[in-house]
Amino acid sequence: MKRLTLFLFFFMSLSWMTLHAANPKREFRGAWIQCVNGQYLGKSPEQIRQMLSSQLDVLQKCGINAILFQVRAEGDALYRSNYEPWSRYLTGKQGTAPSDGWDPLAWMVDECHKRNMECHAWINPYRAKTKGTTELAVNHAVVKHPERVFEYDGLYIFNPALPENRTYTCMVVEDILEHYDVDGIHMDDYFYPYPVKGIALPDESYFQADPRGFATIEDWRRDNVSLLIRDLHYLVRSVKPWVKFGVSPFGIYRNSPTGENCREGSATSGTQNYDDLYADIVLWTKQGWVDYNIPQIYWNIGTKAADYEKLLYWWNDYCNQRPLFIGQDVERTVKGADPSNPASHQMRVKYDLQRALAHVQGSCQWYAAAVVNNPGNYRTVLEQVYHATPALQPLMTFIDGKAPGKPKSLSAKTYAMTGTILSWEAPKGKQEMDKARQYVIYRFKQGEKINLNSAENIVAITQDTRYTVPSPKRGTTFVVTALDRLHNESKPAKVKL
Repeated sequence: MKRLTLFLFFFMSLSWMTLHAANPKREFRGAWIQCVNGQYLGKSPEQIRQMLSSQLDVLQKCGINAILFQVRAEGDALYRSNYEPWSRYLTGKQGTAPSDGWDPLAWMVDECHKRNMECHAWINPYRAKTKGTTELAVNHAVVKHPERVFEYDGLYIFNPALPENRTYTCMVVEDILEHYDVDGIHMDDYFYPYPVKGIALPDESYFQADPRGFATIEDWRRDNVSLLIRDLHYLVRSVKPWVKFGVSPFGIYRNSPTGENCREGSATSGTQNYDDLYADIVLWTKQGWVDYNIPQIYWNIGTKAADYEKLLYWWNDYCNQRPLFIGQDVERTVKGADPSNPASHQMRVKYDLQRALAHVQGSCQWYAAAVVNNPGNYRTVLEQVYHATPALQPLMTFIDGKAPGKPKSLSAKTYAMTGTILSWEAPKGKQEMDKARQYVIYRFKQGEKINLNSAENIVAITQDTRYTVPSPKRGTTFVVTALDRLHNESKPAKVKL
């Protein structure tokens, strides 16, 4: 039976690889690494590093090219912060530093870059204390400024109505930008707290005191959040303009008033960003205040209240002013049956749907450890099918569209001990955004037409300025291009063996 199962999986993999041979050259392939699941607790810093290193190695092998690393869960820090205490999710006690002086964010940035992955620092802007936290450090913002938070169903929330909280959040983000070489600043779906039946938000007095011209408290709340998003956008651009600022909102923007997908909302009946969390994602993308959007479409095809397929089409049709990636729930996906093939789970049909849509440029896996655990062979299929070829990041020409210079002095030399090595020099770049950060190596057989648009021809993406050729063959042509921080690609340099 075991041999039969392996044979069937191998056969299906071959079939999928045949159907999906042309993977895109550019695609965001992210994974979230969270702290709030307690995966660090009870472990030494060295044990945590070993665990994360193992995860990153596996994720790299299956084609993940961006890590969204949680570093601020409740007004705390998994990095050396100038404003907030060390997180209890890291050491077990808020305010207690790692015993060996470890800085998880600095380490994660280095480890991701070694593997040619982006590292996005993932923060929660409003949650100041979770229900499970029983003790706050003396330097926590709630202790220092209790008047800036309100309590809601056991949570402490930085009051979005207060300008000083917007300023403070910007200070936290600026601190990260100034001290860490992150590729992105990322926020998840927690804006105003998820509503609890029978519990009202305690902010009526703030609205009455300063409605700022808004007729309803709901519009006023949405503006409170939008002001923070706007301020963070301009902050990131001013401090490090190459850093991306993105959000991963709850999967439903708004429920449709007509019962069918329309501009006002999707054919769903669940919690809403717009009306419940006061997060107007459509406005943010229209205004250009976010650089990418990853709605968490964690449900399956056929879910009555929130159907994956209907939501996927809605986000593609009505929220495409900025790069759109799809948040995928690994474990839920493999528990759902493919409607057209009940013997299979929904991974294949979900990926086929998202790749068929014009505005979807990638996906992000919830969560990284689930990918590593490989339920339903999810990771194996990523590695063998959907991520079988390397991928550059999607272009963001609204930030910068200028390509770096092409690699200089490309040559191929054969050495008795080390074999054939390609080597080149970095192109000159005066400004940070003009400099080459990585290189793409393409390989073409003798007589084969050079085509840089196909990911099938990419053999490596590397930070090095040399590449050892495996099994060199006379007449093979290699092409090397340079990438800047935003993966703008240079003109090609060529050499023939």
